[in-house]
Amino acid sequence: MVKKNSLSIIDDGFAVEGTMEFSGELLIRGRLSGKVAGDTVTIAEEGTVNADMQIKRMTVGGRFEGEVKAEEELVVLPNGHCRGKVICKNLVVQEGGILNADVSHLGRPGAYHEKKISLPAKDVIDL
Repeated sequence: MVKKNSLSIIDDGFAVEGTMEFSGELLIRGRLSGKVAGDTVTIAEEGTVNADMQIKRMTVGGRFEGEVKAEEELVVLPNGHCRGKVICKNLVVQEGGILNADVSHLGRPGAYHEKKISLPAKDVIDL
């Protein structure tokens, strides 16, 4: 049996408030606020979300404010703004994207390690 992937859209000019549970993909071009549980969320450039989310993966191209637990991945695109609390396994912030959040790793404790950059071997000359 082939599993059907579904796509749901909250279109531009449409606002949803409340608790939402879905499977498949959710594309948000309008406004969403409340609690969301599901698989994959994409916030388009014109989309605005103020919610608590428990999902597998999320891509932010618009504005997100709230708390998100992304079991697999959170991606902030160049036009994306993400603010609040983020708990995720993998995090990608593309150049130009804004992440202003308390970020925690989902999984192994101490999984994030600071990488120290060594000083240059020779003096740097400014021309």
